[in-house]
Amino acid sequence: MPIEVGDDAPATSGFADLTVGVLALQGAFALHQQRLQALGVEAPLVRTPNDLENLDAIVLPGGESTTMSNLLATSGLFDVLGQRLADGLPVFGTCAGMILCAAEVRDGRSDQRGFDLMDISVTRNGYGRQLESFEADVEVTGLAKPFHALFIRAPFVTRVGDGVEILAELDGSAVLLRQQGCTVAAFHPELTNDTRLHRIFIDSFSAR
Repeated sequence: MPIEVGDDAPATSGFADLTVGVLALQGAFALHQQRLQALGVEAPLVRTPNDLENLDAIVLPGGESTTMSNLLATSGLFDVLGQRLADGLPVFGTCAGMILCAAEVRDGRSDQRGFDLMDISVTRNGYGRQLESFEADVEVTGLAKPFHALFIRAPFVTRVGDGVEILAELDGSAVLLRQQGCTVAAFHPELTNDTRLHRIFIDSFSAR
């Protein structure tokens, strides 16, 4: 159940001309779709290569990173999406989506594939397993009030490259980062009703 959280931004903000797809193979994709729709964004679910047409950006949700990697391959999406991302399609990767965007997964399986979009190294489930999930308020660059973040089997960032901007930290470790058109979060912003991080992502490319 989403947690009620105060949002210091308007519910809608003139994004009606934008289309941000949500990868819908596995994970919490429906809640990402709801957060985007609350901002007035068209947010179709992406399950096939044809669904990638006419997107202004895409969200890679949380879930299980190895399963998501395999489903991207079997659905025929991996190579097509990888090319779109390499060509500059903006992406917001959360939890498992962060792992898919990372340049290095230090404890990844041999058959696990990613998109190598951000110069970071991560470890899967770095904050612990499901029973060790937790919540924390994090200070985010550009936000007047902290964001209430939910960490569920969250990846842990062990290295940050020079070209990566850290937008939020928890106990000295980066948990929200951006590099060019790629934004990633170690936590699940879709599990609250606070749309500010989705706004930050949209603003990062819609203002270009």
